[in-house]
Amino acid sequence: MSDAPVVTAVSRSATHDFSKRNEPSVRLLTGLGIEGDAHSGVTVKHRSRVARDPSQPNLRQVHLIHAELHDELAAAGYTVVAGDMGENITTRGVDLLGLPTGARLRLGATALVEITGLRNPCPQLNGFQAGLMQAVLDRDADGNVIRKGGIMGIVLADGDVHPGDPITVTLPPLPHTPLAPV
Repeated sequence: MSDAPVVTAVSRSATHDFSKRNEPSVRLLTGLGIEGDAHSGVTVKHRSRVARDPSQPNLRQVHLIHAELHDELAAAGYTVVAGDMGENITTRGVDLLGLPTGARLRLGATALVEITGLRNPCPQLNGFQAGLMQAVLDRDADGNVIRKGGIMGIVLADGDVHPGDPITVTLPPLPHTPLAPV
């Protein structure tokens, strides 16, 4: 079995549902996001952000979650699978939360996503499964909050992405900036 980073699932929803449906493939569109997804666009599409300022740039075009989080949640008694928490791309073998801002992920042959920041877990998680929001939050040794609900990015290059596609990570030049909520 290979430890090479891989896409394990791709998901989208044309409406602002909590969960997204798994697909055989999704198309990433430069500067927009996932074709046919409610969060695709040049400006913000998340409803709470649109309410504050609809002209903000969309730094949340693509939501990625590591499948290792699903494993961790399963061990804690939750039933969560790819797409359930609204992610578009589920990965395995990449420390998504450890990436710096500006890291780039080549997904499959041509799609390229630049990481913009962390997804801030929202209370809707508890509506999906009681206690889930707390389960995706943690604290480090210094008491700082660790947000485990995935990362967000923008699309730099078009491409079709399928489960099983390889992932190549390119880090930005030093010094690296840790991820913060976007």
